[in-house]
Amino acid sequence: MNKINKIPVARLGYNFITAEYLPEGENEYYLRDQQYTGERNWRNLNDKEISQLTANGNMADNWNNILVSEIFDVSLVRNCKFYGLVRIGKLEPYSLEFHDVRLPVGLYNSLIISCDFGDNVIIDNVNYLSHYIIGNEAILINLNEVSVSDHAKFGNGIVKHGEKESVRIWMELCNENAGRSVLPFDGMQTGDAWLWTRYRTDDTLMQKFREFTEKKFDLRRGYYGMVGDRTVIKNSRIIKDVLIGTDAYIKGANKLKNLTINSSSDSPTQIGEGCELVNGIIGFGCRVFYGVKAVRFFLASHSQLKYGARLINSFLGDNSTISCCEVLNSLLFPAHEQHHNNSFLCAAVLMGQSNMAAGATIGSNHNSRGADGELMAGRGFWPGLCVSLKHNSKFASFTLMAKGDFPAELNIPIPFSLVSNDVSNDKLVIMPGYWFMYNMYALARNAGKYDSRDKRTFRNQYLEYDFLAPDSVNEMFTAMELMKKAVGQSWKKKEGKVISAEAAVHKGESVLEKKSSLHKTRVLIDGIENSSREVELIKVTEAYHLYKELIVYYGITQLIGLLEKEPKLNFDSLLRKLSKAERHHWNNIGGQLIPQPTLNQLIKNIHTGKIGDWDAVHEFYHQCSNNYPLQKAQHAFASMLEVKGLTAADFTKKIFLQYLSETLATKEWMSKGIYESRAKDYESPFRQMVYETEQEMEKVIGELKNNTFILQQEAELKAFREKVKELKAWVKKTRPSSRKK
Repeated sequence: MNKINKIPVARLGYNFITAEYLPEGENEYYLRDQQYTGERNWRNLNDKEISQLTANGNMADNWNNILVSEIFDVSLVRNCKFYGLVRIGKLEPYSLEFHDVRLPVGLYNSLIISCDFGDNVIIDNVNYLSHYIIGNEAILINLNEVSVSDHAKFGNGIVKHGEKESVRIWMELCNENAGRSVLPFDGMQTGDAWLWTRYRTDDTLMQKFREFTEKKFDLRRGYYGMVGDRTVIKNSRIIKDVLIGTDAYIKGANKLKNLTINSSSDSPTQIGEGCELVNGIIGFGCRVFYGVKAVRFFLASHSQLKYGARLINSFLGDNSTISCCEVLNSLLFPAHEQHHNNSFLCAAVLMGQSNMAAGATIGSNHNSRGADGELMAGRGFWPGLCVSLKHNSKFASFTLMAKGDFPAELNIPIPFSLVSNDVSNDKLVIMPGYWFMYNMYALARNAGKYDSRDKRTFRNQYLEYDFLAPDSVNEMFTAMELMKKAVGQSWKKKEGKVISAEAAVHKGESVLEKKSSLHKTRVLIDGIENSSREVELIKVTEAYHLYKELIVYYGITQLIGLLEKEPKLNFDSLLRKLSKAERHHWNNIGGQLIPQPTLNQLIKNIHTGKIGDWDAVHEFYHQCSNNYPLQKAQHAFASMLEVKGLTAADFTKKIFLQYLSETLATKEWMSKGIYESRAKDYESPFRQMVYETEQEMEKVIGELKNNTFILQQEAELKAFREKVKELKAWVKKTRPSSRKK
């Protein structure tokens, strides 16, 4: 039976905060007065104004509780019912126009309970408007219900005074069994969610994060809902317990409940037709359109949900887009793309720059007795058409999954690889370095594309988009060791011998360094798939040497970048900045890369109380972002020395000049690879067959010679040649090194 409470009509609009939650000496409006930041030159209505308002079809439970501005055109309020304390800013004879809709300023045909209005608002046909503060020049038209409860939390994972713990909202990220749940809060960053989900055995850290969240918000009851200046809301049904920033645009929404919708003049947020959003936080500059359903979610800044997307118990990072499909229990780092109605993503951590193809199903079925599987993938994870993957699985950065139904759990520690399910031969095939060999165009273009699409106005975290960075380069070192071992074991197995792991690495390195032919050797590797079938590595020699070449390229380009930032450095001072560098393990903290020792320091500072709230955590991210260019250069230098088998003392001017030449050659090869990988799309007869002539093809897809990205790469190569020439002259001019070896 529905519980219907009967209360005297005289109490309608009053006692918003009940006596038990009202501080001594305060009235029920004390928090409302703190929230309202506009002019306070209200006055009571005079008898003539009351008479005119009544003649205009208005009524009030008590006209003494209707306060207005000094500038108040009584003719602009018609057919409204007022209950409780209502305060109205300036109403002047203007019309406001937005997206070709023009309406007169004023309050019309609405039921209004205990609200504050800024100057020159439009409130028209709002059936129920209760306990809201409406900003200047806001427009609310054709709305069924806009209300707020005294215990509204606006999407934050807190509990108000007197509430039971069971009402607290958690986001169940990464795992369907809620074992990695986090408390959402306005201002949360992807790195916060990552830390909270990963360090589950650190009880102190978990408790601190909960305390930080509680500390961030006032747990008192009685906060009003807010609609910011110039925000437009029209033709929508239910808006309850929602904070809305300035300059937002909401049209045709079905239900918005328990939300914070961040919006500003620089980064306006829009919510469109048919959307139902419950228990969430929406960042600045977001777009949510056309039948989206989202529950217990976080949408970071400048991200989009469109065309019936379903986002449940998930965190979507900055500058991401999800269209059509379903995403559950996932933590998605910035620059995630998913556009297809038949793709499905569940219980996953994708660490950015990811793209889900049509038909891809990540975690579509349980392969254990519990709903506790997980999938984790590094940056640049691309599951291809109709890929099906099982939990648990883990993938290195820039892994491309070829079309196929992968039958068992996978652990792919080799970055930049193509993973294929060879059904006819019942084996898994991995091509390390695939992107470098066959698709440099996409790899290089995506790095620039993601950076150009980063629309954040507040860049607290430095998001890494370059494919050569500390995380991916460290994975290349891991992959080279695995490749050595696999080659050594396979080489000896061909001879009918079994050797130790250490001996296999030594033998494999010898074979790979000599570039010995592996055409007659099937290179098999263990520990990749949870099955008894073979896992074969192909094009191992090519990938091994490409990894080494690109690590040197990474090292030299980062040194060049450091010199460009600090042009006063000479050769010796440059090396002093880099000589103590180590190739630490790095963590991807929500798209920001942080070395392990630095992350350890963050956790220690939280434990000791040196870092005592989320703002301090975010300031730590900011400091790490400032330090990142130098730390990345140090990592690159250490990586280059390691792959070349040198120490810092061995890095002479002669070596530097040699590596500059090698790097230029690599850049030329990359530029050529970018052109050739794109040229395939023009040369393939299967690409050409849908066009009658070459001219028609060029009209449709553009001329290869005018490809903007290729022209950009050619210009960059030309500039790089000049830079290398300058640096060689600079090295030769500087004084001889006085460093002791």
